[in-house]
Amino acid sequence: MDHFLSADAIRTRFSQAMSAMYQQEVPQYGTLMALVHQVNQQSLTDNPALKARLDATDELERLSLERHGAIRVGTPQELATLRQMFAVMGMEPVGYYDLSQAGVPVHSTAFRPVSDAALRRNPFRVFTSLLRLELIENPQLREKAAAILAQRDIFTPRCRALIAQHQHRGGLNEADADIFVKEALETFRWHTLSTVDSVTYQALSQQHRLVADVVCFPGCHINHLTPRTLDIDRVQALMPEHGITPKTLIEGPPRRAVPILLRQTSFTALEEPVIFQQGETGTHTARFGEVEQRGAALTPAGRALYDRLLAEAGTGADNQQHQQHLAEVFRAFPDDEQTLREQRLAWFDYRLSEQGEAQPPQPGESLTSLIAQGRIVADPIVYEDFLPVSAAGIFQSNLGDRAQARSAGHASKHDFEAALGVKVQDEMQLYQARQQQSLARCGIREA
Repeated sequence: MDHFLSADAIRTRFSQAMSAMYQQEVPQYGTLMALVHQVNQQSLTDNPALKARLDATDELERLSLERHGAIRVGTPQELATLRQMFAVMGMEPVGYYDLSQAGVPVHSTAFRPVSDAALRRNPFRVFTSLLRLELIENPQLREKAAAILAQRDIFTPRCRALIAQHQHRGGLNEADADIFVKEALETFRWHTLSTVDSVTYQALSQQHRLVADVVCFPGCHINHLTPRTLDIDRVQALMPEHGITPKTLIEGPPRRAVPILLRQTSFTALEEPVIFQQGETGTHTARFGEVEQRGAALTPAGRALYDRLLAEAGTGADNQQHQQHLAEVFRAFPDDEQTLREQRLAWFDYRLSEQGEAQPPQPGESLTSLIAQGRIVADPIVYEDFLPVSAAGIFQSNLGDRAQARSAGHASKHDFEAALGVKVQDEMQLYQARQQQSLARCGIREA
């Protein structure tokens, strides 16, 4: 009987192979990785308490592995096969994101690991968007795009065969897993040769730059990979010194004592040479580098407050002014762990301290008292997901696009899940379950 390689091990091999490929294709990504590593090491040196906490919660080791990618596909069939490909790596679809609200004609999910153990081993995620052909206004252009997409297969025959083998046998041995990683990588590779002529490309590009990006190439090239930093403001400030031009604004919440959700920035997308059908040449802009800083996952109440304050803050003209204004508006959002916990604005992971191990909680003892005594430690749960407003901001800035709000912005989770072939998981339920499981391990029934 074959010894199957774990999904976590396959995911790690794939994410490392993807990173190596992207560094080769986009050298500035390698520069960005080195900068992020430098900033993270400095942050850990400057903040021993942060280092101790990351070590205690098994977050320190995953920091160097942490990255997410983003891809865009054109058809329900492509999305369904991607779901099966990512399942081999232990990645499941979590969350539904409607980016059409911000004028980007896609809806999306994030494929990621969901269990605590899998996230600790490697939290690699791929934000995956499906083109919404129905949002292309010109019916002839819509039909032409559909016909072009129908003619391509973004998966190699060997990759398809190994996905089927995994489903049939329940796993892949080490040799087959290595072949799977190599074959799966081909789906995400950049292709200079377009599948259309320049006239078709221009017509689709005028509809929306992202439509051209999805429809006019033979694969769903990875358009960015994102390392995780502990200090995104420092990375943003240092990028120009390393020959990298950052986008104007850092997306997401302001800098805080207790980081929340997700902050993101990126460098400007590359203008890359393309050869169109009939030998014409041109350029295409799609691939870029991104950096993220992750904070605490918010409860529904916390998320509602965040969304309200973000809408109230609006968007600034330059990053310094924008961040100052954001910080003022976000004074209404508590910025200490005790208040976030007591007002149930963020999710927490609870663990027994050495004192708590020696003197376990007894029935009737309150969680607040146990924390105050130092017998239970409460750590904010890291936000593992994405923010649609931030994602749209990154997309728009790197497509070189003017803000387009032409799309009607009609969410269609039902259609997306029909294309996917399964329901997406609810991230809030995952965080809630994790919090409850941590309390149960401490011998506490309810928070």
